[in-house]
Formats: sequence, structure tokens, C-alpha cells
Amino acid sequence: MSKQRLNLKTVSTLAAGITVPNYDRSAVTAGIVHLGIGAFHRAHMAVYVDDLLSKDPSWGIVGASLRRPDTKDALEPQDGLYTIAVRDAAGTHPRVIGSILKVMDANTERDALLDLMASPEVRIVSLTVTEKGYCYEPSTGELDLNHADIQHDLSNPSAPKSAPGMLVEALARRKAAGIAPFTVMSCDNLPNNGQTAKRIVTAFAAKRDADLGEWVKGVAFPSTMVDRIVPSTTDADREEVASLIGAEDAWPIMTEPFTQWVIEDNFPSGRPAFEEVGAQLVQDVEPFEHMKLRMLNGSHSTMAYAGYLGGYEYIAEVVGDEDYRELVHGLMTEEVIPTLDMPGVDLEAYRDQLLARFANPALKHRTWQIAMDGSQKLPQRLLGTIRDRLAAGQSIDRLALGVAAWMRYVMAIDEEGNEIDVRDPLALKLLAIAADAGEDPEAYFNGLVSIQSIFGTDLIDNEVFRNAVLEQLWSFWQDGAHETVANYQLSAQE
Repeated sequence: MSKQRLNLKTVSTLAAGITVPNYDRSAVTAGIVHLGIGAFHRAHMAVYVDDLLSKDPSWGIVGASLRRPDTKDALEPQDGLYTIAVRDAAGTHPRVIGSILKVMDANTERDALLDLMASPEVRIVSLTVTEKGYCYEPSTGELDLNHADIQHDLSNPSAPKSAPGMLVEALARRKAAGIAPFTVMSCDNLPNNGQTAKRIVTAFAAKRDADLGEWVKGVAFPSTMVDRIVPSTTDADREEVASLIGAEDAWPIMTEPFTQWVIEDNFPSGRPAFEEVGAQLVQDVEPFEHMKLRMLNGSHSTMAYAGYLGGYEYIAEVVGDEDYRELVHGLMTEEVIPTLDMPGVDLEAYRDQLLARFANPALKHRTWQIAMDGSQKLPQRLLGTIRDRLAAGQSIDRLALGVAAWMRYVMAIDEEGNEIDVRDPLALKLLAIAADAGEDPEAYFNGLVSIQSIFGTDLIDNEVFRNAVLEQLWSFWQDGAHETVANYQLSAQE
């Protein structure tokens, strides 16, 4: 017999011991609009907001999907309620979250969404739209004026498709109505994400209208660093959650116990008391961003590409292989940590904590999921560290292995000759480069490193970078992932 559906009517009938919202949800009003209402937001920011609504109900969230209505379709019958299931070695621990009041589909409810963003009650618009959602050049952080969505939005400013276009149109409506701007809070894995968002949004606004561009310069764009590992939800996860809570949840979120949120305290229009629910409010987020992007995300990407090629489906399996574990330990210790300036932070302890999180056997985090959109992620996760190391005359061997693993992965054929489903905005271009190169790794390397949106203009002529990456690429090509990682460990010990 099928179970009842999770919603406001059934939440009081859930299994005993399930944590549910401890506030009157009918009294909660929307103070935040979140663009990109995916799993990561619902495992992170939405949980922090849920923790504070009993004290201040004016900060409810309205989420918006910019591309697909999947989240709206899942959560609308549930009145926005969903389960977050925290997994560790002791089991799965579910909790029902109620901070998301509504999910809107920007494709079918665009005007209503823009009107809501333009209303004075909304004081924060936050984003997790992934790197590609910013419509920028990852190597420079500048707005990509050739991006199809940006060109559309400049021609159709009142009917935008992109995140920058949505933000600027909503801000333009507030300006016209004499309403103070909302604060724009990026929660994406971008270096200096607040400044990056400001640069992109201001450039778009100025391109649309010079006066509007000047007004948008006065908008606050605080930077943030968000950290929580959130695997994709599977049907098996849904079945487990249903059995634990006693109701069907179409889209529960699976995650780890660890969570961290560092926020630049810059909210002229007001903000929730995030510091009271575990967030760190600071004046400068950049050191924390670099720490997370380079140590966690850089390691994650290296493990994802080399691990997938080695036949590993999950990150816990990758880090369970001693050779891979030693590679990532050395990557963080020898090549990443020396580039970070974090007085008072024990980076070696953070490294050890990361390795323990990666090894969580209950967290089924797929290498294939992490491998998505590598052309957008590589500059922040690996290439920035490489540039710092090269400028200091230091070795980049482990970092180069990570870059070479990405290059081998985006050939879209694994070591058994099976097709890899490469999900990337540049997938077709990457495949064309691989086809042109044929069986010549150097020609393939030359083709990839000439993509300026990834590698800029400096790395293509850097002999240290070329030699280090090519050596590892040849090894992936000839010997495979396991041998490449194992051989690197042997050479590192000599």
C-alpha cells in the first residue's frame, strides 16, 4: 500500500521522532528569492533559514527554477516541504524543512517572479545557478557578451532567460518604483563570488542602459563560502526516506553531517540573524573561498576524473584506494596549502577532515556527478593554484595530473572503450578537438589548452605547465588511470 504524500496536512502524522518545523508556517512571509533552487541550496542555505524562522518569520524563501520545472513539480504537491537526510556511519537521520514557501518556474511564471523580486518585502536575492549560470568567461570572470542567453536578454530585457538578466530586470523595476535594491548573495563555487557576480551583473546593466548600470553599482553583492557535500538523490534514497518518515517525498536531499557557511557581512537592506544558527559573518571571505575551492573542490575534481577513469563510481571508493588517497593527500599538503594565507586556521587539520568526509561510506557521491561542467570549474579549482605555483617557481606535478585526468575524461571514451556521458557546455567543442587529434596526445593537448575561456592566454606558452600536463596525459593515454596514479606515487617517493 502506498504511503501518504508529505505536505502540510500530513506533516503532523509522520513517524515518531522526526524533526519538523517548530514555527507557524502560515505566519512566514517571503524575504528571500533564491534563483537556482536545486539540491545544494536545499541542503545548505534553506536549512540555516529554517533554523531561524521561529524567531523571525519574515525571511521565508521563494525558490525559482531558471531551466527546468523539476523542483517545482516535486515540491508543489508537498507545499514546499521536503526531507533533508543526513548520512553518516551510524545511519540516516531525517528532518523536514519548511523554509521554502513556494517554487516558481521562471519559464512559465517569469513576470510574477520578477514582480516578486521587485517587491519591497524581498530584501535578498540569492543564487546557486552553478558556474555556467553566470554566463561568463571562467578564465577572466567577465560577462560573455557572445553567450546566447545574454544576447537574448539584451534584446528582450523584460523577458530575460539568464540569471544576470533576471537580476537586472528586477533591479530596473525597483529603480523605476523608487524601491531600494535587494542584496544579491551568490552561493556558488566561484572565486570572490560576490565581486564576480557584481562585475557580471553591473556589466550587463551598463550594456542595457548606462544610468541603470550606474545605479546597479550601488547594489550590495556580499561574497560567501558554502561547504556541504550533496550527492544526487536516487530512487533508493526516496524509498529509504519514505520508510523512515512514513510518507512519500518526491525529492528528499541526502547529505553529510558537516556544514559550513562563511558570509561577508554586507546587507544594507537587512538580513536574517545567520550568525545565531551557525554561520560565520566576516569582513573578508576570500581566504575561506580559496581554501575550499582549492582544497575541497580541487581534490574532488581530481578524484572525479581520475577515479571515474579508474572504474570507481563513488568518491568513497576512490579515497579508499591507497594510491589515490596518497595522491590527494599530497596534492593538498605539498601543492595547495602553500598557496593559502590563513592565519589561525589549521590547514592540515582541515585536510584530514576533508579526507574523512570523502571517505564517508554512507555518502554515495558519484564521480560522474562531480565531473560535470569541468570546463567551467577547472579555472577555479586547479588552474588558479597552478598559476600561483608557477609564479613562485614551485612544482605542479599533482595539479597537472588532475588537469590531465580532465583532458582524458572529456575524450568521452573510457579505458574499456565505452562512451562517457560528458555533461559540459563545451562538450561538442571538446569532442571535435579529440576527433581532430586522433591518436596524438600532444595535438589533443594543444587543442584543449588553446581554449581561452578555460586556460586564458598564458598557459599555452608555459613550458613547465606543458611538460607537466603532457607527461601525465601520455601516461593516462598509454597506461590508464590506475597505473598513472600508482606510478606517480612511486616517483613522488623516490
